[in-house]
Amino acid sequence: MDTSPLILLAAGGTGGHLFPAEALGVELIRRGFRVRLVTDARALRYSGLFSKDMIDVVASETARGRNPIQLAHAGLTLATGTLSAFNLMRRSKPIAVVGFGGYPTLPPLIAAKLAGVPGIIHDANAVLGRANRFLSRYVRAIATSLPGVLDRDPTLAPKTTTVGTPMRPAILAAAAVKYTPPEPNGPLRLLVVGGSQGARIMADIVPGAIERLDPAIWRRLILTQQVRDEDMTRVRAVYDKLKINAELAPFFTDLPARLASNHLVVSRSGAGTVAELAAIGRPSILVPLPGSIDQDQFANAGVLAQVNGGLRIPQTEFTSDRLAAEISAFAAEPARLAAMAEAARGAGRLDAAERLADLVVKVAGI
Repeated sequence: MDTSPLILLAAGGTGGHLFPAEALGVELIRRGFRVRLVTDARALRYSGLFSKDMIDVVASETARGRNPIQLAHAGLTLATGTLSAFNLMRRSKPIAVVGFGGYPTLPPLIAAKLAGVPGIIHDANAVLGRANRFLSRYVRAIATSLPGVLDRDPTLAPKTTTVGTPMRPAILAAAAVKYTPPEPNGPLRLLVVGGSQGARIMADIVPGAIERLDPAIWRRLILTQQVRDEDMTRVRAVYDKLKINAELAPFFTDLPARLASNHLVVSRSGAGTVAELAAIGRPSILVPLPGSIDQDQFANAGVLAQVNGGLRIPQTEFTSDRLAAEISAFAAEPARLAAMAEAARGAGRLDAAERLADLVVKVAGI
């Protein structure tokens, strides 16, 4: 039986939360610790570091809206999950619990506080997420990906450390691939991804933008696009009509390698995506998801836009005409793409997993 110290990693069941947890897990295992993932049922589909026998599922619920019945149900579910997580603390005796955001982190981090286990949270966004904002008062340390996130909060700033976003091994491998801008009349590789909440807008806008390009660009274009199953037929019909060299799929398991192999990326601006674009160093057109309370994706995109590593286009301005104009301009200016790639790379951090692991070990008192 392995008696190495155990560190629990808590994360919501989406890639934006799970990937940094995986990256930290890899580093902690390298240092001789055991790790387990505490999450919700969505993560059971995940095929990264955490095999099913390394995952503890606890009940959680996202508190949405003001409906008293829904809020009461969410509260009861979170209370049930917290009791389950507290029992997990007593059984497994972790030396620390690290949360990566999302409502599934509430039960294990609250339980850690009740059990006297040191808690740490990491937030990858330019604005602290709601779950992490709630937990921030109860944990011993806060790690952020970006500087300045909590500088104006006198109660939280003293326990905040900027470490960057931990990068999983596939991203580190992709970051080793040097950016080569397209030749003036050579292939132009374009990657379009939408993430879990953004593929529909890409299906609505991108095909029309491609139609508006000069036929000379059609012949150069090698297009890879994430498209939902329900949008696949209409999107494919446009590209087939134009004879575009296009690969379409609902999901790409090798996205890091695809990021590295393309000349330009069109994407939403989730925290993980922005951090990976910076780590790998690839120019991008970023369309923040509108409507979020914290406007976190708008702030995330601003990180690259401010250093000229990415172009931020609000969704209200993201039209087929606008996108066609931007792609045409980039196609004519490969040197601009190269400069953006270098600027994006300058905003990235490749040692974040080591820095976060150092913080966790320090807080755990090892």
